[in-house]
Amino acid sequence: MLKPSQPAGDDYALEDAIAAVATAMADASRVKMLCALMDGRAWTATELGAVADIASSTASAHLARLVKGHLITCLSQGRHRYYRLAGQDIAALIESMMGVSWKRVDGMQTRTPLRLRHARTCYDHLAGEVAVSLYDALIAGGWLEADGAALTTNGVAHFRHLGIALNPTSRRKACCACLDWSERRFHLGGDAGAALLLHCEHKGWLARTPGFREVTITASGRLALKNLFNVDA
Repeated sequence: MLKPSQPAGDDYALEDAIAAVATAMADASRVKMLCALMDGRAWTATELGAVADIASSTASAHLARLVKGHLITCLSQGRHRYYRLAGQDIAALIESMMGVSWKRVDGMQTRTPLRLRHARTCYDHLAGEVAVSLYDALIAGGWLEADGAALTTNGVAHFRHLGIALNPTSRRKACCACLDWSERRFHLGGDAGAALLLHCEHKGWLARTPGFREVTITASGRLALKNLFNVDA
């Protein structure tokens, strides 16, 4: 018989699974790789090894550990192998850990590049000051529910009018409030956030920096964000 303080078998399994995720991330080189993959793109082992400043053989071992921990996936195309985050839930976990870690590093704010704080990608959606302001505008304009968990009927209509394609059959969250690690406020995540980022990119309102999370808002993008959402970018 279990003692009152002793968890049941399912609880043991859950605790073991949590410990396994934490162990897979418990290395600075692996964390650097995961942060690099937060740009939402697939990277080679060589590229990730360079980011982590480690040898190729060491990088391969770390990547194997991350694959085994279900934090990343490996894609093979011909002779090439690419790695990317295992999904939006992993990206959300990393983003949340960045926010928690911020409190424990003295002077991080002064060392964080202003351009990265201004606008960047959070896996497949927009983050940073611009994204937070945009989220606030969507709430104020009645496009989003108060908790950010869903687009309103008005919001869906506006998305359609702008030509922002939503995926009604997506298995991920249709919409969610994602805590921004540098701003400590919410930006738009989920399928709606990803669709909005793609729309802005296709319109030429922003430009990504290849291999980095940094995003540059273009002149036409600043004008569009001001006209559509009254957001200064």
